[in-house]
Amino acid sequence: MSIYDHFRKEERVFVDQILKWKEEASERYSVKLTDFLDEREQFILQNIIGHQDEVKVKFFGGTESAERKRAIIYREFMEPNEEDFELSYYEIHYESKFHSLSHRDVLGSMMSLGMKRTKFGDILNNEDRIQIILMKEIESFVEINFNSIRNAPIKLEKINSFQLMEIKDNWTQLSGTVSSLRIDSLISEFYNLSRQKAQMLVKAGLVKVNQKIIDSTSFQCAEGDVFSVRGFGRSKLLSIDGKSKKEKWRIIYGTQK
Repeated sequence: MSIYDHFRKEERVFVDQILKWKEEASERYSVKLTDFLDEREQFILQNIIGHQDEVKVKFFGGTESAERKRAIIYREFMEPNEEDFELSYYEIHYESKFHSLSHRDVLGSMMSLGMKRTKFGDILNNEDRIQIILMKEIESFVEINFNSIRNAPIKLEKINSFQLMEIKDNWTQLSGTVSSLRIDSLISEFYNLSRQKAQMLVKAGLVKVNQKIIDSTSFQCAEGDVFSVRGFGRSKLLSIDGKSKKEKWRIIYGTQK
């Protein structure tokens, strides 16, 4: 069985990249620091490299509960520390009396500056406080260009990692069975919806998997996928635990309102 058989066709480019990083670390003793990876990408990287004896991988995203993380691929005699991940941290100040800003507002404003999503990590939002985590290489660009969110003027304050808010993981973990790993079947299970309603949401472009809009109801999901359904919240496919006697897939998943 080929290594590619374990992953989606569209993930083959990423798998090839990981194999190249692994070879370079093994043969050339090189160290690779990646951009920010989503949870599915971390899952793939961990599965390909995570159990090697001589090549190791370590993840860090600024906080213990970070979802988006950078990875360092290295030889076993090196032990990366926090500084090696080259992260910068900022608090966003704005007039909360006059403006209400959401995670989506911050994300949209940052993307509108032309920044790739891989260049910044989690956006921490707790009541009126907002913090962002960036790759160091783009901090000057952000300081110069990121000065408003929607119609709200903002000021950026550079902070240290110990000043980051630790957002509690409020996933509710559940288990269930589904007839298939198609996206419509999973959305139906996650949010207690009819299969028809789930299909309507997908076809309307209201469902994202790993930050990408999926509009095909036959899309096959995999462990580590994170789902966002407009109006229903977020969910995560934590594990696929084989089939039941009735030939249904046993799954463990998390939901978040």
